[in-house]
Amino acid sequence: MPADPRSSGLSARLAQREPGSGFLKTLRHAIQTLEGQHPVLDDPASLLPFGIASIDEALEGGLSRAALHEIAAAGEAEIAAATGFTLALAGRCAPSRAVLWIAEDMALMESGVPYGPGLDEIGLAPDAVMIVTAARPRDVLWAMEEALRCRAIGAVIGEIRKANAVDAVASRRLSLAAARQQTPAFLLRAQPDVRPAAAATRWIVGAAPSGSPSQKGGKPPSTGPPVLDVRLVRNRYGRLGSWVLEWNRAEQHFDLASAHPQPMAAATVDRPGHAARVA
Repeated sequence: MPADPRSSGLSARLAQREPGSGFLKTLRHAIQTLEGQHPVLDDPASLLPFGIASIDEALEGGLSRAALHEIAAAGEAEIAAATGFTLALAGRCAPSRAVLWIAEDMALMESGVPYGPGLDEIGLAPDAVMIVTAARPRDVLWAMEEALRCRAIGAVIGEIRKANAVDAVASRRLSLAAARQQTPAFLLRAQPDVRPAAAATRWIVGAAPSGSPSQKGGKPPSTGPPVLDVRLVRNRYGRLGSWVLEWNRAEQHFDLASAHPQPMAAATVDRPGHAARVA
């Protein structure tokens, strides 16, 4: 059988390169070309920067908009935190197009659907989020792959509660579909999965303590901004890491949370009148 000329070209290009910072990019692009993909992973237009130097450096510029990403809750009680992180990323990946949320009907019965005011809080218009229910995990995966072919969809989220429901074949199909259409796909998991997968990144997300704003105008302190404990445990593009992120409501992006979110001593709410006058 004659050799594939594309394979010969790949060998020649790799033979001319010394291992270094650009070597992996060259190899990745060559493999994508052989697989019929568009090598857009390093195109700045295809990346979503976090605006946090350490994360963007780990991702070599930002989160790829043309890839599959897995986001798992650190535990059953952390599903809301993982959901918020996923929706925030999906909304920023496609600000002018719809986000499709696909979940098993039982999962929606247990946890409910995304909350409208909560979507507004992360910059997602409630009418821009479409919700599809499916009976089984394999139906969720099928619907995700079909949705990735639609140009009106800016991001696809599939919520899978059952463990070991996503095998290597399904993960690979979703990864190829996301790369082919240059549309991000997010697998939202109820618990971490340690098995190999084709996802470009794998995150584990949990809730972290939120610092409450100071008391103003005699009113009790209100709830502080959401804070998440985020771990990057798989990264096709570079190194791993962990961060504590705080959602910036005004700018609608993540910031690194302060190491000291609360004052050393909380303001006294109920004090005797004499002490208040002296203060």
